[in-house]
Amino acid sequence: MIRIDNLQVYGFESAMKGMRNPLNSWDKNDTTDIYIGDNDLDLLLRLCKAGADHRKVLRQMLVSFDVTAPLYWWKEFDTYKVGVTANSTSTMHKLCSRPLTVHDFSFEDMHEQEWIVGVVLDNLNSRIRDYKEDMKQNKSLWRTIIQLLPCAYNQTRTITCNYENILNMYQQRKHHKLSEWVEFCTYMYNNLDYFKMIVDVVESK
Repeated sequence: MIRIDNLQVYGFESAMKGMRNPLNSWDKNDTTDIYIGDNDLDLLLRLCKAGADHRKVLRQMLVSFDVTAPLYWWKEFDTYKVGVTANSTSTMHKLCSRPLTVHDFSFEDMHEQEWIVGVVLDNLNSRIRDYKEDMKQNKSLWRTIIQLLPCAYNQTRTITCNYENILNMYQQRKHHKLSEWVEFCTYMYNNLDYFKMIVDVVESK
């Protein structure tokens, strides 16, 4: 399971102005806020088509969004560290704040092994209950809970990155065997402003 919320873009005006610095063509700049003008869009797409060395502007087009996904997906997402900042919900502070339910995990492919899901939840919740009832909140017991937490546990992170980061993810992961990557790439292709045009021109080379 993966869910993307609160997708936002910003920094377009300064990015488009900077894109024109090499040729001093600021008089053709026609971008306002997050709306890229026809002149700027034409240059943007030509630079993207020319290759990674020429599309530095993408690194200044900023993106922010929330992602809820299982830990096994986040381990792969963490490959993309350069230019990416993330702030996550905390397993350290909040994991033991309430009983866990099946909705806290991406167990959707385990419907034929529901008994395993039940055993996992019962085991974790029993330990969480013991931890909360322990007046000293035993650190060893807390570590046991963390160590037993399945990779299917869902975590939410707020991500800040740029269009170049998203383009790299899209090109490298759009056909990935993890369905979460396919969903992520499809979502960005269909919902991130101007991204579809950028992808199409880059892949038309």
